Amino acid sequence: MTATNPQERRVYGVSELTRQIKQLLESQVGMVWLEGEISNLSRPSSGHLYFTLKDDSAQLKAALFRGRQGRLSCTPQDGLKVRVYGQITVYERSGQYQLIVQQMEAAGQGALQAAFEALKKQLAAEGLFDPARKRPLPAWPLRIGLVTSPTGAAIRDMLNVLDRRFPPLHIVVAPVPVQGTDAAARIADAIDRFNEWANVDVLIVGRGGGSLEDLWAFNEEVVARAIARSRLPVISAVGHEIDFAISDFVADLRAPTPSAAAELVIGRKADLEAALNDAARRLARALDTRRLELKTRFVHCQQHWVFREPLNLLRQHRQVVAQHQRNMATALRGAVRERQQRLDETQVRARHLLQMKQTAARHRLTQCAQQLRLLGPLAVLARGYSITCNAQGRVVRQAADVTAGELLETRLAQGRITSEVRQTTEENTHDR
Repeated sequence: MTATNPQERRVYGVSELTRQIKQLLESQVGMVWLEGEISNLSRPSSGHLYFTLKDDSAQLKAALFRGRQGRLSCTPQDGLKVRVYGQITVYERSGQYQLIVQQMEAAGQGALQAAFEALKKQLAAEGLFDPARKRPLPAWPLRIGLVTSPTGAAIRDMLNVLDRRFPPLHIVVAPVPVQGTDAAARIADAIDRFNEWANVDVLIVGRGGGSLEDLWAFNEEVVARAIARSRLPVISAVGHEIDFAISDFVADLRAPTPSAAAELVIGRKADLEAALNDAARRLARALDTRRLELKTRFVHCQQHWVFREPLNLLRQHRQVVAQHQRNMATALRGAVRERQQRLDETQVRARHLLQMKQTAARHRLTQCAQQLRLLGPLAVLARGYSITCNAQGRVVRQAADVTAGELLETRLAQGRITSEVRQTTEENTHDR
């Protein structure tokens, strides 16, 4: 059949052909099980989920309606490897074939998600996510550095917000690729160069939304470590609010979107002007109130009798001083008299104590002398005893101490006797 004969032509409408393709897919393929990795997960306000299922060489759009989500055995998220059961069909409005998911179960993490979790765990263990190391942003930065793509929607959004909130600001852009093989190295190098230049107050590092692969440059270790060693405060603004990157955890502040980062980094100029004007009004009111208070106090003091009759005040002051001096003199004299009385009493007690000690000492001396006389050798001799010594002056205690013919000297209570030994006789005194 040729296309030259108008009568032989079969002309389809787009809707008609799309509908036939849909019916063909649903009847010939129908319900299938698929395994792949979730990417580009979207959660609109309707509650339905839209995402892409992919493997190494192909991808397929999928939809999971809200009514089916309550029976899932896993939570859908980017990078999750899943097995899904559903119907192959065509979304007629876009003419794109897709899978309507009815069941889903986890089949294990995808490669990118596994790498993400491994690096996240490693950097967390090193303390790079510690809130204690995060620095506050400057309240009103004068210069803002942007590390992002010069052609993406993110930079236009950030510049529009910054210009609207606080014109004019000094913005410095480091143009870098935000996806691709060398994107991570270029982003890390831009962060380092900003720190070497040190002519900005804060950095915004980020890009617009995309799939997990599109955002992967901000999950690279080289970018995370560049942010960690930055001396400048860093805001990470990667993707949409539901997207999380490693840079979000390392940065000093995570913004859900690039536009939100621009709003977080600087307040609105109108708000600042309004705050300054309000502060100026409050200061003026406070100064005026203080001026009126001081004026009132001055008038009150001016009308006080002290300033109307200063000589009377001086006279009263002198009287008070004189009375104080008299009181001090009286108190001093009383203290002197009391001190003298205490000294006299101390002297009397000391003299009496000394006399008592002298009397006791004389008494003890007399007793000792009497005991000495009673116990002395002269007292013993007076009772009829004598002491006999040989020629060498040694006391003779027994007959064996002397020999016949030896001269002895005997001392009595009255006088001495010298005698010669004629004979000695020994007696055993124990036998008596």
